[in-house]
Order: sequence, then structure tokens, then C-alpha cells
Amino acid sequence: MSGHIVPKKTYYTIFLLLMVLLAVTVLIAYLDLDHATGIGGLNIIVALSIAFTKMMLVVLYFMHMKWSSKLTWIFGGASILWLVLMLVITLADYFSRGWVMFTNK
Repeated sequence: MSGHIVPKKTYYTIFLLLMVLLAVTVLIAYLDLDHATGIGGLNIIVALSIAFTKMMLVVLYFMHMKWSSKLTWIFGGASILWLVLMLVITLADYFSRGWVMFTNK
């Protein structure tokens, strides 16, 4: 089985992009986007979007999915759809809850 040969420059570029996205993730963690924009849960949505982008870069380039067969793409796509479905269900439950404040009696 012969693999696709990827230039080192591609790996270094993706690594640099992952480091930039890591810095953006840390920066977003210190910002309060929820109160600044008035959109509840925006910090979580932005953090998950960045995490999804980093995951796609790793899968496409470091796991060589970009140069794989169509069957591999089908299974990879099904896995991503399943992950998105689970995240949507989890976040829908999280954002629809009424938070109860307990008092110490």
C-alpha cells in the first residue's frame, strides 16, 4: 500500500494554524462574549466552533483523510454527523434548562 507523500511545509503550516487557533481559544476563554453581545452561550458556541475546526485540520492532514478513498470519506462523514448530532442534543438540553438557586437553610 503506497501512501500519499505530503511535503513538510504542509505539516508545518497546519501546525502553525493549530497553534494560532489554540491562542484564539485561550483568548476567547478570557473574554465574556455572553454579556458583551447579549447572546447567551456564545462563549461555548465559539469554543466548540474552534475545536471543530482544529479537529477537521487534524483529521484531514495528519490522519491523511484528505487523500483517502471514498469509503473512508463516508465513514468519516458519518462519524462527524454523529458527533454533531450528539453535541446538538447535549447543548439543546443545557440551554433549555431552568437553573434552580438553592438556599442554605
